[in-house]
Amino acid sequence: QVQLVESGGGLVQPGGSLRLSCAASGFTFSTYTVNWFRQAPGKERELVATITAAANTIYADSVKGRFTISRDNAKSTVYLQMNSLKPEDTAVYYCNAKKDWYAYWGQGTQVTVSS
Repeated sequence: QVQLVESGGGLVQPGGSLRLSCAASGFTFSTYTVNWFRQAPGKERELVATITAAANTIYADSVKGRFTISRDNAKSTVYLQMNSLKPEDTAVYYCNAKKDWYAYWGQGTQVTVSS
């Protein structure tokens, strides 16, 4: 059974840090590109960061220099380290694994940045 399970969200003050995890099972994780998306209330889903099977990374301008995406294929897990968090980073964060015509989504984890 294919699964992507996000964890690590929560409430953090502005300037703080969180590390999100996306644990995969049921498919050959290491061959997939993995993306982190986020969706804030009333807004469209936004691509935040991408890591390819070769571990190349791409970031949205809004998070460049603050967020770091990484993967541990031995654990079938992708991480999103989020530093210097801002209130505008508040959203539900989703991971997505994609290869050819296959695409899988997790259920999302809430990140709230507020004082």
